[in-house]
Amino acid sequence: MSDEETEQVEEQYEEEEEAQEEEVQEEAPEPEEKPRPKLTAPKIPEGEKVDFDDIQKKRQNKDLMELQALIDSHFEARKKEEEELIALKERIEKRRAERAEQQRIRAEKERERQNRLAEEKARREEEDAKRRAEDDMKKKKALSSMGANYSSYLAKADQKRGKKQTAREMKKKILAERRKPLNIDHLSDDKLRDKAKELWDTLYQLETDKFEFGEKLKRQKYDITTLRSRIDQAQKHSKKAGATAKGKVGGRWK
Repeated sequence: MSDEETEQVEEQYEEEEEAQEEEVQEEAPEPEEKPRPKLTAPKIPEGEKVDFDDIQKKRQNKDLMELQALIDSHFEARKKEEEELIALKERIEKRRAERAEQQRIRAEKERERQNRLAEEKARREEEDAKRRAEDDMKKKKALSSMGANYSSYLAKADQKRGKKQTAREMKKKILAERRKPLNIDHLSDDKLRDKAKELWDTLYQLETDKFEFGEKLKRQKYDITTLRSRIDQAQKHSKKAGATAKGKVGGRWK
């Protein structure tokens, strides 16, 4: 019996089973009267013998092949899922490593920035300390120089005061030498008149000397002023002559 004939027999057998099932479903609403299904033997082609064992074996082989195909597809899908899971884990690990590297780089940059800020702060503090030390040194020098200047000023003032005092003492000494005691208690009227005339003549001479000395001082001041003006004019002319000599080279002006 060929395969085509076997398949035809199987199809006829399946059609009969389906027809019987449909009849049973149509008659199901009437539970009281359940007609018995009419079982009819499948039509067997005449002249040939049907091998049911072979049909059952082929059906089992077909089922086994389908089952094997399902198993293979299941394992392939599972293998694909495992590969995707492994790839996902690798991507996660890679991303985690990249994030850790980024965090390390960020932390290193932050540490460098903090170190740079600390160095800058230390440098500024050192510069401020140096500047304060220099300012303190300048202040101390200024104070010391001021103290020295003040000391020299006091010394000069004392010296001037000493000079003034010396000049005053000399003046007092000269006046003391010139002013002689009168001793007029024992003089008579005539001698008193003579003494008064002598004092008048001395006073007149002193006033005359004072006037002459004043005029002489005025004349000296005038002479000094005139000489200074002449010196200034001479210096101006000499500067102009020097500038003219510098501006002229070889008989020609630059």
